Amino acid sequence: MEFDAVSDITNQAIKVALMISAPMLIGALVMGIVVSIFQAVTQINEQTLSFIPKILVIVGSLIIFAPWMSDTLTTFTRELIISIPNVVAGR
Repeated sequence: MEFDAVSDITNQAIKVALMISAPMLIGALVMGIVVSIFQAVTQINEQTLSFIPKILVIVGSLIIFAPWMSDTLTTFTRELIISIPNVVAGR
């Protein structure tokens, strides 16, 4: 197995992992900023106030993007399994 093949597989895996986690992370980031602005405006310094909206956004984005995430993982896994003979043979 060549270094280039391992490097390509690793790059693809990292790209897929980032693509799959991005909707939830971006949603939590936006909700965190909104809650922080709300806390700054109202001067409410409750630390637990940000957890429930973030959890709701993460669960909502997981429900909305679950089919796309499943399709992306399935496609990546299928391509990875199909490419095993070529990678092992060094072609």
